[in-house]
Amino acid sequence: MAKRSRVAGRPGQRRPLQRTGSRPTSAPARPAGSVTPEEEARAAELEVQILAEEKTAEEARRTATRGRQAEGALYSSLPLATRAAEEYGYVRRDVRRIVTVGGLLLGIMAVLYVLVNVVRVF
Repeated sequence: MAKRSRVAGRPGQRRPLQRTGSRPTSAPARPAGSVTPEEEARAAELEVQILAEEKTAEEARRTATRGRQAEGALYSSLPLATRAAEEYGYVRRDVRRIVTVGGLLLGIMAVLYVLVNVVRVF
């Protein structure tokens, strides 16, 4: 009987790859922590841009807070009914949407009931 190789053609298996020596690297080797002057300049530019954007955002946040404080003083002088009407307008809108969707779902269920149980379509 002939000897069998362990890596020979079993179904679903491939022969192991014959690897040659290590591949040459295309990038020049440089220390991991080193940074070129161009990279440093680019990083400095990016940092200046980020700081400017943060400063602008902070100023916008401060002016928005001041505006809300001023509105709060005027807002407290309004009657309670007026404030409630303004504050809960979104609640009224949401409840109206919920009732509309619920009504549509009940209508669809009624039509399906008629089709299935009365007309016996399905």
